[in-house]
Amino acid sequence: MSRSFQFGFLAAGLLAAAPLAQAYESGDVLLRAGPALVDPDATSTDINSQGLGVLDGWRVDVQSATALGITATYMLTSHIGVGLLASTPFKHDIVGAGVLGGAGKLAETKHLPPTLTLQYFPMPSGSNIQPYAGVGVNYTIFFDEQTTGTLTGAIDQGVSGALVDSTELRLEDSIGLAAELGVDVMLDSNFGLNAAVWWADIDTDGTIIAREGNTAVDAAFVDVDIDPLVYMIGFTYRF
Repeated sequence: MSRSFQFGFLAAGLLAAAPLAQAYESGDVLLRAGPALVDPDATSTDINSQGLGVLDGWRVDVQSATALGITATYMLTSHIGVGLLASTPFKHDIVGAGVLGGAGKLAETKHLPPTLTLQYFPMPSGSNIQPYAGVGVNYTIFFDEQTTGTLTGAIDQGVSGALVDSTELRLEDSIGLAAELGVDVMLDSNFGLNAAVWWADIDTDGTIIAREGNTAVDAAFVDVDIDPLVYMIGFTYRF
């Protein structure tokens, strides 16, 4: 099922359920919550080792993850709002790609993706169906990175003169553009349903430290463009 069809199906279901409700107005606060899926479209450079040079075809991919999404909108007018996307932490598996495509899980990381957008609600303020679009900025925070024995073993085979018995992964935080589409379907004056999708420009510089005991014996670097779509469906409450 394509990404566009998934979102279209969710939005159509919400629209079919819509009765009459009261208008959005300046000063309204809209809180939304529900499951959110981060679906990366990841590509990476070849891993570049200080000791081994560029490892041709050694690339990585990032798997999808689900967490609780929480969003808020403050209505500046009946048509313009400021939106904030937050969530509980997403936990992603990092797997091999390219030559490493059959290697399986190499590492994992958690991230938080706070995203600030300026939103436009084009429908008349009295409509109970309120689609919206937004553009803004995403700041992605990576933390709790962990590597696997698979990655440690692969590097150990290539580093001569040392016994690599552990590895460490460090991922740089990311800042980039973001865009969103969504729809609120208000069931009464305060409560409604929501579906939304975001695209975010997320990229990170990864550093892999190889250690023999407590001594670093090699460092390798990889740049990863993650660029996910984030899908969320849930409930809306208006204050």
